[in-house]
Amino acid sequence: MRLQGVGVGRGIAHGPVVRMPDPIPEPGTEHRDADAETEFSRAVSALQAVAVDLSERADRAGGEAKGVLDAQSMMAQDPALLDDIRSRISTGRTAERAVFEAFHGFQQMLISMGGYMAERAADLGDVAQRAIARLRGVAAPGVPEVDHPFVLIAHDLAPADTASLDITKVLGLITIGGGPTSHTAILARSKAIVAVVGVTDAATLADETSVLLDASDGTVTVDPSPDDIAAAERRLAARRVAAPTGPGKLADGTAIPLLANIGRPSDIADALLCGAEGVGLFRTEFLFLGAESAPTVAEQQEHYRTVFAAFGGKRVLVRTLDAGSDKPLAFLTTGHEDNPALGMRGLRATRAHEHILRDQLTAIAAAAAETDAEVGVMAPMVADAAETEYFVTLARSHGIPVAGVMAEVPSCALMAGQVLGIADFVSIGTNDLTQYALAADRQLGTVASYQDPWHPAVLRLIQLIGKAGTQSGRAVGVCGEAAADPLLAVVLVGLGATSLSMAPSALADVRTELRQHTLEHAKALAVRVLDASTPAEARAAARG
Repeated sequence: MRLQGVGVGRGIAHGPVVRMPDPIPEPGTEHRDADAETEFSRAVSALQAVAVDLSERADRAGGEAKGVLDAQSMMAQDPALLDDIRSRISTGRTAERAVFEAFHGFQQMLISMGGYMAERAADLGDVAQRAIARLRGVAAPGVPEVDHPFVLIAHDLAPADTASLDITKVLGLITIGGGPTSHTAILARSKAIVAVVGVTDAATLADETSVLLDASDGTVTVDPSPDDIAAAERRLAARRVAAPTGPGKLADGTAIPLLANIGRPSDIADALLCGAEGVGLFRTEFLFLGAESAPTVAEQQEHYRTVFAAFGGKRVLVRTLDAGSDKPLAFLTTGHEDNPALGMRGLRATRAHEHILRDQLTAIAAAAAETDAEVGVMAPMVADAAETEYFVTLARSHGIPVAGVMAEVPSCALMAGQVLGIADFVSIGTNDLTQYALAADRQLGTVASYQDPWHPAVLRLIQLIGKAGTQSGRAVGVCGEAAADPLLAVVLVGLGATSLSMAPSALADVRTELRQHTLEHAKALAVRVLDASTPAEARAAARG
């Protein structure tokens, strides 16, 4: 039997399944004996211990995992949640029940908001489980202790669990929920763990069932035969040759710069170690999220300078603040929105609070002037030429000569000719472009099958941008998770991408794959996949 999901990476793994334990049962509603203040102190102590534990895990994990775990640590200390817990305890609830109800209430609110905030709901649930476990004096649910290598199966993994996976024991990862851009998928890629996510039928698999994961086609084969395993290993060997070093290029010598996606200065070391030729996406949200007020120009300048100096002489493309109603900030609010993924986010939000955008551009320009990095800026969630004109003009007025936009909204792809008549470059964010093109929330496991950048509709939008780039002589990069898929990376080049940016751990595989294809062959693959009707057909067409 073969189950279908969405693969992360291109590796294979096989071994016995071990399931994550069930969550801690919901606390009962029995009346407590202790007074309210004593009970509230128990809750506060448990949450403080969880916050410290998550913060320590963050420091050990580093990389992308650090930001996720630090955010969870902050959730455990959220004043609004503590106030809610105190209120519930005052009505007679136990600390366990009050924590459960308060966190559950916030989770439901975030789930109803969709998008980024729906993903935060799962993180909140994990914090609550850890706090309740401490209150009960039991171990928090987590990856089971097993004395042999195994394939882990879970409904979805909390960031703390994913970040702390023992890669000497965990052969691979299967999740029932989640999608290719969930935190589970992103952290699995950063740790080079073979994963297939969104496998809804995996709920039926029992412990010790033998499985074979093939991330390249997103399949899980149940009870594989020795021949099945041997065939998969041959496919993997055929895809792998000695990993080359040096710049990204095709077999005919066509240069395709391979850049890194980074989120904070601590990611620099991994990017350089893996041979990144620069930074294609520098996310700046780490400076803003969780802050009560916007960071000062000086504070921002210091952080940006650290990144720019590390990539002296190389390209560094900075994405301006991508926040708004789906990533609420105390100093960047636009009121409640029923569907924030389609609301005031990205450039829309910072344009409405222009002083924040101006301060950020001022800091970027000042930091760039102190180094020899080739710094450019790009605005997220740009819809058309008018928004492009606004941002490019503003960036240049702040002394930043290279200014582009991110193509994440389908309208931007449809208007690519006009957009690239103004912007110096376009960077395609395939995660959001796929979400909006297929009307499928990228965080919902129930629609994970739609969240696939191999979908011909998405590839046709990318083709429009690629053609506009060729006609205008402007650069077209890709910085979504699609760029980290080696074969899809070749197709993207065939569609007109001139650079690719990804998690550092994916650079070697993409570099290897590119050197096996000429530009002519990449274009031929692109023609083939555009004639497909489904993502599966597109993948099959590319494999030939």
